Amino acid sequence: MSYGARDVLHGIDLTIHRGELFALLGPNGAGKSTTVEILEGYRKRSAGAVQVLGADPSLVDDAWRRRIGVVMQSWRDHGRWRVRELVTHFARYYPHAYMADELLDLVGLQAQAEQELGRLSGGQRRRVDVALGIIGRPELLFLDEPTTGFDPEARRDFHRLIATLKDAGMTILLTTHDMEEAERLADRTAILIGGRLVACGTPAELAHKVKSAATVRWRDAGSLQWHATHDPSQMVWDLHQQFAGPIPDLEVIRPSLEETYLGLVQAEGAEA
Repeated sequence: MSYGARDVLHGIDLTIHRGELFALLGPNGAGKSTTVEILEGYRKRSAGAVQVLGADPSLVDDAWRRRIGVVMQSWRDHGRWRVRELVTHFARYYPHAYMADELLDLVGLQAQAEQELGRLSGGQRRRVDVALGIIGRPELLFLDEPTTGFDPEARRDFHRLIATLKDAGMTILLTTHDMEEAERLADRTAILIGGRLVACGTPAELAHKVKSAATVRWRDAGSLQWHATHDPSQMVWDLHQQFAGPIPDLEVIRPSLEETYLGLVQAEGAEA
């Protein structure tokens, strides 16, 4: 994707599988929003080929659009709308929409059905956004920074909702700056830096790419021991042979997604 003479995306090549939750990470300005807008069909790419649900999103009709759901970073509705009233209104635009009460049960808003939007908490308001995003029973859901500004309890509840949708078979593309969120929810993660896809895979595959070592800790003769290794399974086996049985206080600490992400950002910055 180019804006005039400025390239903002460079040869991104990825496949997202049906039924998986795929996270897209990257610093501000990395091209995440542009990538998602191309996949949603809201922005035309400058070159390359894209297929979403078997179609080019720049050439789709309303029937295709009903198969996707979009939850943007912020949604501006009139604060006087009541929750059930708004959901019922949106349902009219979809041939196979959820019934209002069924959807409110699914997203945990039945108790707030008659409340005005302006009186909801941040977490409850975000649940309304998700309800509107999935009201047409989409096959693919785009979530853009869904938990920005959430407190820990609201974030936990929202994560449970997303896990429920995924377990029901929905494919989900998540953009987030929250590394813990991506690590907890995503099957695979792609990292965009400077408009380029620098890594894609499971947390273990990403850690391997940046050669992040795991830490093995155990207790020997009352003293805590630790060792960094790229092959913790082999080291645990060696310790098992050494102790001829259970290893006291054994703990294997693998690198977090945040550590892996920061390693990739630093490596790309050094190469640039």
